Amino acid sequence: MDLDWLKDFLALAEHKNFSRAADARNVTQPAFSRRIRALEDWIGTPLFVRGAQGATLTPAGSYFLPLADDLMRNLHRARRDTRAMGEHAGTTLSIAATHALSFTFFPAWIRGHMRFEALGTLNLISDSMEACEEIMLGGEVHFLLCHYHADAPTRFEPSRFQSVHVGDDVLVPVCAPDAENRPVWPLPGSRERRTRLLAYSQASGLGRILAAHQGGGDGIACLETVFTSHLAATLLTMAREGHGVAWLPLTLAADDLTHARLVRAGPEQFDIPIEIRLIRAFDCRNHAADELWNLLSGSPTNHIG
Repeated sequence: MDLDWLKDFLALAEHKNFSRAADARNVTQPAFSRRIRALEDWIGTPLFVRGAQGATLTPAGSYFLPLADDLMRNLHRARRDTRAMGEHAGTTLSIAATHALSFTFFPAWIRGHMRFEALGTLNLISDSMEACEEIMLGGEVHFLLCHYHADAPTRFEPSRFQSVHVGDDVLVPVCAPDAENRPVWPLPGSRERRTRLLAYSQASGLGRILAAHQGGGDGIACLETVFTSHLAATLLTMAREGHGVAWLPLTLAADDLTHARLVRAGPEQFDIPIEIRLIRAFDCRNHAADELWNLLSGSPTNHIG
């Protein structure tokens, strides 16, 4: 049996739709469907009922779901624990961080909290929020550093994860200035001239936050999405070149705003305050991880909700 079949099964059980599950697994839908069928052939019974509304678990699929979840978790734990046996205890600290925070917030933040001679080897993995979640859920890192908003969903169960507030940020709508230093793409737009939106893709945690905030009644009707990326830095470059408006973390856009390469596209009512949080799993720890967590323990600590 291929381990990817189990990951595909869990993705389809979560999304209940072949197309969305295939996107989440970064494979084509035909290839995804073949792998699901291969798993069902290997087990010897159908696991899903296919229908016009999507895919639902059969009784056998419902029975297999917690077993598959436990199996994946145990495999990741076995890999992590075996790898840990080959490392010197407490000498490696692994942190996953979203791209934007890796470049802006992380360097000064970690320097202010850890002495590298005491820390040993620091391993930073920079990726999209979706990829960082997979790494964290798989037990491959001690911490995840990410932007957080109470209205945006997370994949971290309160029984397994806790977090600490380590900083603040704000999503600010910005665009290129015109000759008179006014926004080229002002907010709010109008029906006659819709504002071009440089949007985040589904893999982006900032995209989830923006969608949750605008979906809660603060949305802007006259926006037209013209470009998507999971990288805030890419959206910054596109905004700087005049292609539209992007909601960027102020930690990333501050220098461009200061030097007038970008300007605010609208008043502060369109800003979205967000937190920067460090997330930790209860079952992934070593001496270096405990030392960092203890240094942060004076800050408000929460379970993920």
